[in-house]
Amino acid sequence: MHSDQGFQYQHASWRLLLKSGGAVQRMSRKGNRDDRAVMENFFGDLKEELFRHVRFLSTDALAAQLTECIHWYNTERISTKLEGLSPVQYRAPTLAA
Repeated sequence: MHSDQGFQYQHASWRLLLKSGGAVQRMSRKGNRDDRAVMENFFGDLKEELFRHVRFLSTDALAAQLTECIHWYNTERISTKLEGLSPVQYRAPTLAA
């Protein structure tokens, strides 16, 4: 779990909850919002494209939709920042080299 250094993320109860769930906590460096820029952008897109006007009736339905959405995001969704390619298409030449 990556977060900023806000009080709520430093609180003992939050750390215990993460530990009990098997999660590892990481925090951004103080005053450096760029540490999370890529993930913040992804979650912004995810909220806009998946959760807008949708209510999931079960955690299984949510998990299935998240899996499908992440697969679509990485393999089919084109990005102008990636020269009109999906992330997988954009990375393929580098991985083949």
